[in-house]
Amino acid sequence: MSAPSTGRNPDRRTSRSGRWIDDWHPEDPVFWNETGRRIARRNLVLSVIAEHFGFSVWVMWSILVVKMGANADGGPGPAGFALTIDQQLWLVAVPSGVGAFLRLPYTFAVPVFGGRNWTVFSALLLVVPCALMMWAVRHPELSFGTLLMIAGVAGVGGGNFASSMTNISFFYPEKEKGWALGLNAAGGNLGVAVIQKLGAVVIAGGTGAALAQIGLIYIPLAIVAAVGALLFMDNLSEAKADFGSTASAARRGQTWIMSFLYIGTFGSFIGYSSAFPALLKNPALFNRPDFALGYGFLGALVGSVARPLGGRLGDRIGGAKVTVAAFAVMTLGGLGAVASIGRRGGILDRPSFGLFFASFMLLFLASGIGNGSTYRMIPAIFAARGARNGGTAEAMLRARREAAGAIGICSAVGAFGGFLVPIIYAESNKAYGTIAPALWVYVGLFVVMAVVTWLCYLRRGDIGARPSPAATPSQVLAASTH
Repeated sequence: MSAPSTGRNPDRRTSRSGRWIDDWHPEDPVFWNETGRRIARRNLVLSVIAEHFGFSVWVMWSILVVKMGANADGGPGPAGFALTIDQQLWLVAVPSGVGAFLRLPYTFAVPVFGGRNWTVFSALLLVVPCALMMWAVRHPELSFGTLLMIAGVAGVGGGNFASSMTNISFFYPEKEKGWALGLNAAGGNLGVAVIQKLGAVVIAGGTGAALAQIGLIYIPLAIVAAVGALLFMDNLSEAKADFGSTASAARRGQTWIMSFLYIGTFGSFIGYSSAFPALLKNPALFNRPDFALGYGFLGALVGSVARPLGGRLGDRIGGAKVTVAAFAVMTLGGLGAVASIGRRGGILDRPSFGLFFASFMLLFLASGIGNGSTYRMIPAIFAARGARNGGTAEAMLRARREAAGAIGICSAVGAFGGFLVPIIYAESNKAYGTIAPALWVYVGLFVVMAVVTWLCYLRRGDIGARPSPAATPSQVLAASTH
């Protein structure tokens, strides 16, 4: 491959083993147009594939539990299990919590081992939870505690997101980060919809052998993703979101504000996606197992497709504006869900399954858009900080590294929403016999998060928007001080 006219050669390798690129300058238009864009796209495609399978494994228990519940008489179902709704929600919550915990160390893995190298390893690691699941669903005599531990191992799939997003953030210039990160995340998020739709078909028989077939599908796919990353992805020497940069990012108040907001967007998306099939099947609600298997995937699909739209809108009109709008729509969706329950929700006299389903689709749509817009805000906020510190190449590189560390922190904290949402549903259902109190909690949080976004990032100018190419350091400084 010939070097671009700038004289920079992205194919120059170090003596380290693997595919390492030492010369990477995405903000240089000549470099980007002649060489960088093509390499970045190749790595993005392979990253999306690996992350997609990781998400599928992460949430595979959300569809498995639909067939593991008790029958109408409270006895074992066709698979031999007799799990209560509360137990089913715990089984989908624990992998989310484990995945959230793993996201921070997965972020550090990229600079230590290289993005390409870690993608290979993390893809192969997906074989372990699949194999354990295949064994567990054939042994209904297992204790609930053992099932929880086995389900928790699926959390390794959730860690893939942080390393993938951190890695891809280094490949793209500032002006295209929102779109690239949105596509990368959407490809991963789609894994939730795919596993719920594909899994519904595979486990239709309901027996332990039918449930185990999911593993027979995803073990080969994980190996394919690992081989693809091995052959075609690259490591960037610049990708050094080191401990110092992450520690520095952890000292920034903006990191923790964005982490809080990300709980409301991504945490809602993954939490609702995991719990939705179980809620549809819940006898205390509408008891629609047909919809749980046939249409439960639609929420995750809508949210996944909407995510890159949120990144694109954030690029064009400002991340904070889009995020506030997303929380406003989520508030409406939450109120609709409360109303759909009927008297137990305290709004309408009669329950309405149509309103319930439509309200959740609105929640998924808005959370997906909010996922993209909040993630778009993070690099923009730190880019503004780099400009405030002089705008030199060194200052901007340091800002990008801090942003990568902040992305890891935000993704880890935000993912805990995927643990909290099902747990709050479970506890609400257990204590009150309805999920209405849980929904009211979510509505209140969405309102608070909208207000926080407005106060911190929108009140005197949208600092979650990417700076204009023509903006001077002083102009970016003015925006970043709001």
